[in-house]
Amino acid sequence: MTIHTDSADDLFDADSRNVTFDSVGLDDIDRFAALMLHHLPAGIAVGLVGTLGAGKTRLVQGIAKAAQVGDVEVTSPTFTLLQTYPGQPTLHHLDAYRIEDEDEFLELGVDELFDDSQAWTLVEWADRVRAAMPVDTLWIRILIMGSADNRVIQVVSPNDAIDAAVRRARAIIETERGKGSE
Repeated sequence: MTIHTDSADDLFDADSRNVTFDSVGLDDIDRFAALMLHHLPAGIAVGLVGTLGAGKTRLVQGIAKAAQVGDVEVTSPTFTLLQTYPGQPTLHHLDAYRIEDEDEFLELGVDELFDDSQAWTLVEWADRVRAAMPVDTLWIRILIMGSADNRVIQVVSPNDAIDAAVRRARAIIETERGKGSE
């Protein structure tokens, strides 16, 4: 199986709706997840990109905690492909790592998940099935930078309203870190 981790690189090129979070630790991922859930609407598709161990599942775990899914262990659905967690909102968590192509991904019934206006649909390894992702996908790439606890998170928003929400979340994180906002 070939893994195409760079197929979404053009999504993260300089763009007016591209927001970068620097020097992100694991605790910051949890805070970022909670803020994203608080500031973004239900009915959103999130494409998660990053190498093995980058923090994609950790981000989903943070979102699940903020969505109050209960005492459920949130793990990457690498073998089950899809896991749904009832919460506020409901979370549909998919993993495209073992998916061969967009057709196989669509056979999972993802169109119905993407149409669920009361849920978030989170797809790990979404760059592998990019053509099957909705046009209005919120893309998040997590990069490990040097040490295991130092990451960069890049977010590309599908529209100005989502971009404004992401920027609010970044301003809150920067203020909490004592850096102030831009």
